[in-house]
Amino acid sequence: MNAPCKKIVKLAAITASLLMAAAGSAAMAQPVKNIVLVHGAFVGGSGWRPVYDILTHDGYKVTLVQEPLTSFPEDVAATRRILAQQDGPVILVGHSYGGAIITEAGNDSHVAGLVYIAAHALDNGETEASNGKKLPNSAHPFMKTPDGFLMIAPQYFHSDFAADLSARQAAFEASAQMPTSASVFTANIPDPAWKTRPSWYMVAKNDKIINPDLERMYAKRAHSTTVEVAGASHSVYESHPKEVATLIEQAAQHALK
Repeated sequence: MNAPCKKIVKLAAITASLLMAAAGSAAMAQPVKNIVLVHGAFVGGSGWRPVYDILTHDGYKVTLVQEPLTSFPEDVAATRRILAQQDGPVILVGHSYGGAIITEAGNDSHVAGLVYIAAHALDNGETEASNGKKLPNSAHPFMKTPDGFLMIAPQYFHSDFAADLSARQAAFEASAQMPTSASVFTANIPDPAWKTRPSWYMVAKNDKIINPDLERMYAKRAHSTTVEVAGASHSVYESHPKEVATLIEQAAQHALK
């Protein structure tokens, strides 16, 4: 092969390598299409419906975890079961106690990013109970069953959990509560996923279940991209679904960049 031909072959090889690298970078920059939503204590997954409708309309594949709220390990296992069904990278979203769940389950290889919606982003050595003592909430004490499960007293559900929902909706949710094992609030997470995954955080500025200053601490510590929603109760995912969906989509678009 003469010198000009060798140069042409070499240039072609370099060009092909550059094109392959560019294609790989483009593939990595593709938005995440799988969203997994994890509810918090006392409620089921149905409250995610307004957010689900927006995300699916926008082309995302959305799956809801219906964790049993019987123990932290069982709730994490339920989440991992759903993650195992996904066909690619996932944005894992948690509300309230669901934040603790995604902080543990978020170490799964499917998870590209985490979104905390008025949620606990615990570090090793912390629990929801211990952090709640440092920065107390403004809710009434929970009801406790003889077998160690907690609930929100129905007469306080509207004011404490869902002040920006209608009284009718809050009354329904109070009646549909899922008793939650008190043990979940003392769970420790030795290896928090927010230390190795990008995260996004929504602060509910009128939250009575989690102190908004505690939410801000979580977000700042995790270096989360953060938004605050004025007037939002702990049920911000129901009362402000557009803002919540927008934050989740932002995570989906940027987690792999």
